[in-house]
Amino acid sequence: MVFDFLKGQFIDVIHWTDDTRDTMVWRFERQGHEIKYGAKLTVREGQAAAFVHEGQLADVFGPGLYMLETNNMPVMTALQHWDHGFQSPFKSEIYFINTTRFNDLKWGTKNPIMTRDPEFGPVRIRAFGTYSMRVTDPAKFMQEIVGTDGEFTADEISFQIRNVILQEMSRALAASNIPVLDMAANTADLGKLVATAINPQIAEYGLSLPELYIENISLPEAVEAALDKRTSMGIVGDLNRYMQFSAAEGLAQPGSAAGAAVGAGIGAGIGMGMAQNMGPWGAVPPTAQPQMVPPPPPPPAPETLWHTAKDGTTDGPFSRSHLGRMITQGQFARETLVWSAGQDGWKPAGEIAELAQLFTVAPPPPPGA
Repeated sequence: MVFDFLKGQFIDVIHWTDDTRDTMVWRFERQGHEIKYGAKLTVREGQAAAFVHEGQLADVFGPGLYMLETNNMPVMTALQHWDHGFQSPFKSEIYFINTTRFNDLKWGTKNPIMTRDPEFGPVRIRAFGTYSMRVTDPAKFMQEIVGTDGEFTADEISFQIRNVILQEMSRALAASNIPVLDMAANTADLGKLVATAINPQIAEYGLSLPELYIENISLPEAVEAALDKRTSMGIVGDLNRYMQFSAAEGLAQPGSAAGAAVGAGIGAGIGMGMAQNMGPWGAVPPTAQPQMVPPPPPPPAPETLWHTAKDGTTDGPFSRSHLGRMITQGQFARETLVWSAGQDGWKPAGEIAELAQLFTVAPPPPPGA
């Protein structure tokens, strides 16, 4: 009994087997037991061990197996004023720090970020994603964040980290000058930009962010709805052609809703036509009928002008009616050579159909004949 009591007064092996996924710091529970000089300290990969003596941070150990002696505990030796060879038990709080990555931590904007888009003007956008975190300086992390907390989890620091991320994310998005429609193609670069800007501030806590991902950047619902309509119009193109296509497709599928709607429209048109032919009791009043505006007449075709050639000289241009008067005056005959714009060379007037008609109508005899 006495031997078991004395054996329980000292701790020979100090280690921590982490069976959780969110514990960042765990205090070795000694429950009043003193630590034996020369005890074995086991620090596994992904861990660090920090000794706190009377509220003051002392030695920090990385992965490995250690014998707690004066030759590898310089700070504790100085605080305790130990001489080499001193083998008395001592009291000290030991904290194990998890230095592995804590992955898939969430972040997201609480309020929209106001930015100026070159195409849409001022817009409000939201963003969310994930990040990973790890302890890079156990001593600084203990001093700045943990303090005397016996079990410190990632949730206790993630809120502060998210605030830092959101502050830098707002600044980066507002200053990026990347159009909203192009941000999806630049999320990787934006994530690296934000992580690089955040790391110096996070390093003050003894932490680093190995990865930061932007999963989505979204616009307000009203703006997204307007963009959806704009996209739909771009796909539809010519609205009239789209309606014609929809009507034709509905006719091709009589059982569909579109076919039923088209059939109802055709039936309504037939009914209106029958009502107009049933007499005055079923006819549509003239005032209710749509007024049909006749199309304007086409513009008259430009009149052809003709040039004449006689004795090596040309004359004109003359209109067709003027040439008719020249026939009555004996100045124009079937053999007279004529030419108009677009005609291939000079030709006799009698060979041109438009002018040959002038010679078929015999003029009346001159007065007094």
